[in-house]
Amino acid sequence: MKKLNELTLSKKKSDFEIKTISGCEDSVDYIRQFYGDDIGIYESFFLLLLNRANKTIGYAKISQGGICGTVCDPIIIAKYAIDSLACAVILCHNHPSGNLQPSIADRQMTEQVKNGLKLFNVKVLDHIILTEDSFFSFANDGAL
Repeated sequence: MKKLNELTLSKKKSDFEIKTISGCEDSVDYIRQFYGDDIGIYESFFLLLLNRANKTIGYAKISQGGICGTVCDPIIIAKYAIDSLACAVILCHNHPSGNLQPSIADRQMTEQVKNGLKLFNVKVLDHIILTEDSFFSFANDGAL
């Protein structure tokens, strides 16, 4: 007989403090702590989860790839947003090359996630691209 998987909602405490995010600089400062010395080596994609007051309620590492890209699955992003009861999210990934410009794939994925989460009244507040010493904000650029 096949057995059904039981799925549960759980939280794991971290050392990251709860912080109110009031702009892209706040989110960049907060998200940088998820990256280590590897920020210039391979791409990683993180999701920052926020409540209605824009306070951090959690984060998730969505993927880790190679030097030129990482796979970002919108279904996994939606799962974390819904499971955490987030009202808003901030997407973030790094470009080890140091190039701050979003690729066509970056723009398409952002739009896809934004449209998908809209169904659940979850806002995508920003998508940040980090390099070792700078960042690009989709919100600041008017690309959201």
